[in-house]
Order: sequence, then structure tokens, then C-alpha cells
Amino acid sequence: MPKKNPPIHPGEILIEEFIKPLNITQYRLAKDIGVPARRINEIVHGNRAVTADTALRLARYFGVSPEFWLNLQTHYELEIRSDTLAGRINQEVKVLQPT
Repeated sequence: MPKKNPPIHPGEILIEEFIKPLNITQYRLAKDIGVPARRINEIVHGNRAVTADTALRLARYFGVSPEFWLNLQTHYELEIRSDTLAGRINQEVKVLQPT
């Protein structure tokens, strides 16, 4: 079976699809959206989740929807959890059977 690619953290999308192509720094982004630079750095390094607050700010700044950022975060978290909990959930959770 081929090895599954690791889930992509929203921070990777932020750095590779927005920050680098637009030639802005993490510091400038943080300043422009009114958050601490550490928050952006932690997101970019995959050490922090994109919250609703951050999603709203990134959305306005980059002209995308807040849902774009939150969907990236949700997808990442589901991938991580399904990799670690799949067997346990299959054992513990029954499937509803129609009566």
C-alpha cells in the first residue's frame, strides 16, 4: 500500500501560497492584520491553529473567505484525528441500523 502523504497544515498554505508569492514578511502580515508576529510564526510552523479571529483577519487581508481558512484548519484536524483514532472509533462506535 502506498504511503499516505501527511496532512497539510494551514500554515503551509499561508506561507507557500500567500506570503512568499506576495513577497511580504510574517512581521508585515502580523502588523497589517493586527496580531502578534508570534501568532503568524506559530501558524506558519504548524504549531498553532487558525482560529475564527485569525481566519476573519486573513480573509479580509487576502480577499478570500474566512471559511477558506477555517476549512483548511478543519480538514487538517480531521486528517490528524482520523489517522490516530480510526481503529478506536471503529471499535467503539456502532453504525445505526434502520429498524
